[in-house]
Amino acid sequence: MSDLLVKPTVFFVPGVGKSGIETIMTVIPKLSGNVAVKVHSGEKGNFNFLRPDYVKPLIDLVNGTVVECNTAYAGARNTTKEHMKLMREHGWSSMKFDIMDSDEPDLILESDNYIEINKDYVGNHMQRYDSMLVISHFKGHPMGGYGGALKQLSIGCASSYGKMYIHGVGDPRRMWTCDQKKFLGAMADAANMVHNYFKDRGGIFYINIMKNISVDCDCIVDPEPPCMEDIGILASNDPVAVDQACLDMITSSNDPGGEKLLDRIRQKEGFYTPKAANQLGLGLLDYELVQL
Repeated sequence: MSDLLVKPTVFFVPGVGKSGIETIMTVIPKLSGNVAVKVHSGEKGNFNFLRPDYVKPLIDLVNGTVVECNTAYAGARNTTKEHMKLMREHGWSSMKFDIMDSDEPDLILESDNYIEINKDYVGNHMQRYDSMLVISHFKGHPMGGYGGALKQLSIGCASSYGKMYIHGVGDPRRMWTCDQKKFLGAMADAANMVHNYFKDRGGIFYINIMKNISVDCDCIVDPEPPCMEDIGILASNDPVAVDQACLDMITSSNDPGGEKLLDRIRQKEGFYTPKAANQLGLGLLDYELVQL
């Protein structure tokens, strides 16, 4: 939980080029032990996802292993065999990578502090890691409204079954029919459990990259092209603050494409997710933005 007396710092680098990556590297803290680096590997056919060679300096800095989990819908990432094949095609084999739910049973995280769900089913291999660097491509999302650090923690770290469990708010059979706000609350619950898992071990840190900002997620086969100009790279040890900072930048932007993304976020009640996470004590909505 963030210190309630001190605003968390969100570091901001305007621009998303190589120099931006090099600058944000200077604020990444020491992550101990075996470091997992959570990324989005990109669905087959998607052209917006962050490329391996772009984020490789961050991964190399922490000597990390790229981690992913299988999806819960049809596509090229819903089985370990197909997912690993696609990761190689997308270039992730240039570094260590691991499909965390490739082995059963799932690791079950539990919490007495929750809004909708008190269990989170994550990839079994999460137990291999002591700390985590979460690299998120900030963009829109057809289910959550937006995708950032909180989604990477929740849906991203959940096993295939765990994804259905979160979407169905505890009932996988209701994966696509559950109340939207309850689903977002369940995402906040799952994010909180993963954050606490690593916070109590070797640490966890978050980087949101506002590049190729589309209304669609990297899980979409044929996404809409970016609707806004690239903004920059943000980083924090507080996942609520770093997501809220990105949302605030979209809201205050003069880019005409920003309204299109905001429409998607509002339609899916996406602004509720960081509020729910804040309610859980996962992080703060108020922050200090420090430009590097």
